[in-house]
Amino acid sequence: MKKMNYQNVKGTQDYLGNEEAVRRNIKRTLEDVFIQYGCKPLETPILNYTELLASKYGGGAEILEEMYTLTDRGKRNLALRYDLTIPFAKVAAMNPALRMPFKRYEIGKVFRDGPIKEGRYREFTQCDVDIAGVDSQAAEAELMTMALDAFNKLNISVTIQYNNRKLIVGMLEEFGLEEEMTSKVILVFDKLEKVGVNAVLTELASLGISNSLIQQIKAFLTDKGNTTVSYFEALAERSELVKQGLNEVQELESYLDTLGVKAQCQFNPFLARGLEIYTGTIYEIFLADRSINSSIGSGGRYDNVIGGLMETNEKYPTVGISFGLDVIYAALSKTIKQQEITDVDYYIIPLNTLNESLLAAKYFRNQGFKVELELSNKKLGKALDKANKEGIPNVVIIGEEEVRKHQLRVKNMDSGEESMKSFDFI
Repeated sequence: MKKMNYQNVKGTQDYLGNEEAVRRNIKRTLEDVFIQYGCKPLETPILNYTELLASKYGGGAEILEEMYTLTDRGKRNLALRYDLTIPFAKVAAMNPALRMPFKRYEIGKVFRDGPIKEGRYREFTQCDVDIAGVDSQAAEAELMTMALDAFNKLNISVTIQYNNRKLIVGMLEEFGLEEEMTSKVILVFDKLEKVGVNAVLTELASLGISNSLIQQIKAFLTDKGNTTVSYFEALAERSELVKQGLNEVQELESYLDTLGVKAQCQFNPFLARGLEIYTGTIYEIFLADRSINSSIGSGGRYDNVIGGLMETNEKYPTVGISFGLDVIYAALSKTIKQQEITDVDYYIIPLNTLNESLLAAKYFRNQGFKVELELSNKKLGKALDKANKEGIPNVVIIGEEEVRKHQLRVKNMDSGEESMKSFDFI
């Protein structure tokens, strides 16, 4: 008989006690910040129709190659969601009477059959906020500020890089690039920081881009003045799309300046974000020390998705941001001292007094405390050692002598001080 394979599927992980405690603390911190910014909770199904996730308003060709697909008993084509954006847009499309702005957050698992690297698995958790119904760049500024607030609460130092897709698309139009090639070229641009200028130019040549166009792109990529917004001012005089993008970047920067977060935000004209859905501002969040090279959060404006799903092509101004729980956990694992994390307030140790200890545990829980009762008959020394290792602040020792005197012996594990507390065991 073949031995059962009980190992995890490649790209999935178990998170044991302390690891999961850290992850839940990240979730709680993010959720508290989301609520503080006026976001309402939303939960969407993991399972969706393939047609929805594979639509032209979905994640684009590269993500669709990584999509998990299946069929149910009714032979319907289904897929596991690969992000939380399209499910959110689906909700907005299905509920046209929603009050705008519609501002929601969702924390949930998503699935991609893609490459595995640090902080990125095939089953992972995203924490998203999206705002539908706001044209102003104030929505982007609020989401970027919210991200900085969240990472500040997690004691993680980050920088946010931002750009506007209209600048890139308008510039490529001015260079003479055919519209149908725009998405492919932007996908190549998105690899610039990882592979460098020469590799980008080589890949563009492999796409059949003309040498004259490649030379124009090379001049842009290597111009020392291109890291400032003013670089695009001359181009804005010839391109309406670049002009729109420039105005949006300047509006965004005015809000960031007002909010006092401009120093943590950096304009990056090469930031492309490969997803085809983005129509305006885009941004990515990086660790300030770059101990992890990939972004730990990202997002942008996608004004055409909700109307596209409704098949009205009506513009629904929408902007979102997504945080990767797994990559944030990986970042925290590098920067914090690994130590036991406990939520327990009292650890009750029975010494041949299990019935009485059950009563004491019930008493403390009724008072609103978090209580762990030792159930494995550990000796006192080993039980105290466990409390020390797990950082439990208070231990309650109940022996036969304590029961006889109707008392609880409470030990503070930080100070070592003991006190006696009257208790009726009847």
